[in-house]
Amino acid sequence: MSREEALAIVETVVDKREDDLVDLRRDLHAHPELSWQESRTTDLVGHHLDEVGWRLTRTGDSGLIADLGDGDGPLVALRADLDALPVNDMTDDPWRSQVSGVAHACGHDVHTTALLGAGLALAEVDAEGQLPGRVRLLFQPAEEVMPGGAARLIELGALDRVDRIFCLHCDPTIDVGQVGLREGPITGAADALGIRLTGRGGHTSRPHLTEDLTFALGKIVTELPAVLSRRLDPRVGVSVVWGRLEAGRAINVIPDEGTLAGTVRMLDAVAWSDMEQRIRRHVGEIVAPYGVQAAVDYHRGVPPVVNDAASVALLGRAVDSVLGTAGRAPTSQSLGGEDFAWYLTRVPGAMGRLGTRVPGGPTYDIHQGNLRVDERATAIGAKVLAAAAVGAR
Repeated sequence: MSREEALAIVETVVDKREDDLVDLRRDLHAHPELSWQESRTTDLVGHHLDEVGWRLTRTGDSGLIADLGDGDGPLVALRADLDALPVNDMTDDPWRSQVSGVAHACGHDVHTTALLGAGLALAEVDAEGQLPGRVRLLFQPAEEVMPGGAARLIELGALDRVDRIFCLHCDPTIDVGQVGLREGPITGAADALGIRLTGRGGHTSRPHLTEDLTFALGKIVTELPAVLSRRLDPRVGVSVVWGRLEAGRAINVIPDEGTLAGTVRMLDAVAWSDMEQRIRRHVGEIVAPYGVQAAVDYHRGVPPVVNDAASVALLGRAVDSVLGTAGRAPTSQSLGGEDFAWYLTRVPGAMGRLGTRVPGGPTYDIHQGNLRVDERATAIGAKVLAAAAVGAR
């Protein structure tokens, strides 16, 4: 069987099952599960794959590794993430989240369904006796937390004997029917930063008799990003953004404790390697004049996703086979973090950006409760992933 014949089977299977895949994606969207809690999602995926002959390995309460093929050819892995976010679903769709405070606001329901669709199609290719090599599907839990689920799957042997790995990530800035491709780094490094200040509190009428940690927190908010912008090459692209600041309850009381938390992101993997040490030093220098004590809680998250050039070429070929050359969209490196990066520190591979915007429609942002996707992206993602597995030989 030629590659073209295998791709024809993929096309036929996904087209036949497209309505079912949309229904499944809506079901997952209505029943989102947070990181490390994706047991229902895992059960659902496993049920469908077991029916068509995939060999399944559960990776704990959530997460799944599925294998297909017995030949000596290359082993290609395809990955999707399962978890939702702790945000409210702000849409009024009939399939809106039924779980208060939890929503698929990053498109992982699309990722999961697309990979399942690819798995169903590849099972039919294998049933014809002509799967070119072997395929492994990684349904990964906990992408949205640090450290993410990629580390666990790697520890459990998810990359053993794998020659190449691919994934797709929803991009609501790209029209449906296109996939963003880029060689080299496509995401940024992302770390979590927490700072706790303690010091002598007191009355706001006598700040000189206190260690005014509220003022010191304010200095960190503005000075730490400023210092980094002058101590690092601008091409590093470092970005410190605060998400939470807490100190005190009364307007006339200087508290004795306060906290600050946010993310540290950058484009450069070399700068990422020593960023924790640099942050700790600068925080100490900033608060020193105020006499407070600073405890820095720094969690290294993920390095940048760095796409291998040969893998991008193979993924581009898959996109061409499904969408034509017009299906390729230019895309730039972002500061978003993705723990798919850890797989690429072990084996070559590539991540593509799956367009989910309705042409001419609004541009949404991920991690927001109003995210909507053009549901045609699910079948497109399934075809592209299956084509990547068939063609990466």
